[in-house]
Formats: sequence, structure tokens, C-alpha cells
Amino acid sequence: MNNLEIFNKVCGQSSKLVTEKYSTSFSRASTLFQPEIRQHIYNIYGFVRFADEIVDTFHDYDKANLMEEFEQSYRSALQNGISLNPILQSFCLTQKEKNIPQHLVDAFLHSMKMDLGDIKNFNDEKYNEYIYGSAEVVGLMCLKVFVNGDVEEYNRLKPYAQSLGAAFQKINFLRDISADYNDLNRMYFPNVDFSKFSSQAKQEIEADIAKDFAHAFIGIKMLPISSRIAVFMAYKYYINLFKKIRKTKPELLLTKRIRVSNARKIYLFGEMVLNKNLKLV
Repeated sequence: MNNLEIFNKVCGQSSKLVTEKYSTSFSRASTLFQPEIRQHIYNIYGFVRFADEIVDTFHDYDKANLMEEFEQSYRSALQNGISLNPILQSFCLTQKEKNIPQHLVDAFLHSMKMDLGDIKNFNDEKYNEYIYGSAEVVGLMCLKVFVNGDVEEYNRLKPYAQSLGAAFQKINFLRDISADYNDLNRMYFPNVDFSKFSSQAKQEIEADIAKDFAHAFIGIKMLPISSRIAVFMAYKYYINLFKKIRKTKPELLLTKRIRVSNARKIYLFGEMVLNKNLKLV
């Protein structure tokens, strides 16, 4: 292993560490990917996670400037083929190796910047635009890794990957309503008055999510075995979170963040590993 290979390995380990520290559930599910896929998923997660942290966490800093620096550094890394930012270096390696289209990354960065803009109440058009860029394209980036260059398979599975990304994002919106509405004054769901968040409005949102999940599940079953089990694990985590949210009254969602307990996550993971070993999945 030469020094450049050592450098790239260190960068990949940094992306893996970001995944492990920021999301134990996603990190646990990622261990079910085949080794040739796993590192690329860490690389994608590290990139999108850092961009998301700029938007949602660094409140005491100039977020717009940080996002501009992040994007410029990314584009420079892509052009020059190297970056001393390990997260950008590992992501650019994956983007190049797996032929992730530039328009997917551009759409993601655009949605991140939408959060920093003046739009606080999303209409239908902006809502769909945001979900596409913040979630659906991330699913498509991962799909590029899963199909390993098979264009026909990518195009066949593309709509299902978008549905799964959309379902995950909409659940995140419901889960994070308290922080988004009360702390950040964001209202992603169009035509919903959160000052009078009704059961009917919540049920309409949930019906839309259920539709996304049903469509996504069709595609999960068609994924290559090298990625299918891990994606199904992530699906199961979110289905369990969705069930908890559906049982939660609208007014309670506005005051607390709903989560799946660590014990439940471990149980689901153990169940999946057992099913995998018994070839039931």
C-alpha cells in the first residue's frame, strides 16, 4: 500500500467514523452491506451528514458562509482529484468510481441551501423540490453503488429508491416537528397549520408516507442481495418509527421528538441477522 492509498484509507475511515457517531442505527444497518459496498455508503453518508450539520446544528456560526465554503471545497476536490478534507476526498472517490451523476449532488446541495434561505412555509412545488434534493437523490446516489454500473438496473429501480428516500424524509419531518416548528420556524408540509395541527392533517400526511413505503418495498425486493438486506434493515427501522408516530397525538408531536428505543433497534437488528443466517430474507 503506497502513501496515497494510505491517505485514501484514512479518509474512508473518517467517513465510517462519522456514520458511527451520528447514527448508530444506520451504522448498524450498514454492516449488513457486502464489503465492496459498505465503504461507499459510509462515504456518501459522511458527505450528506456534514452538509446537514451546517444547516441544522451550527447556529452560532455563519451557516451560509460555511455552506459556501463546503461547496467550493467539494467542487475543488472534484476538479483537482484530491482534498485534504477527508470527508470530501472519500465522497469524491465514490462519486468518480460509481459514476454518480453531478446533477444528483447539485440537487442535494441546492436543497441544503433552501434551508438557509427565506422560505419557511413550503408550498407544494417547493416541498417536492426540497424532498427530491434532500432525500430522493441520496437514495439514487446509493442506488448507483448498489447496481455497480448497470444502467438498465439503475433505471428500473430508480422510482423505488426515490419513494424510499421520500418516505424517510417525510418521517423525519414528522419526528422533528417540535424542533423545526418551535425552534427554527420551519414548516415543510404544505397547507398544514401547525398552530392547529389536527388529527386529520396528520393522517393525510401518514397516508402519503404509507403510499411511499408500499411502493419502495417493491423495489427493495428487487435489489441485488449485496445491498437488499441492509436496505431492508433501514426500512424496518423507519417502519417502526412510523408506527410510533402514528400512535402519537398531533399535539404531542409538537412537544417531543419520537424515537425508537435502542433496545428495540438491537432486537430488530438481531432478528434481521437471524433471518439472514436462516436465509429467510
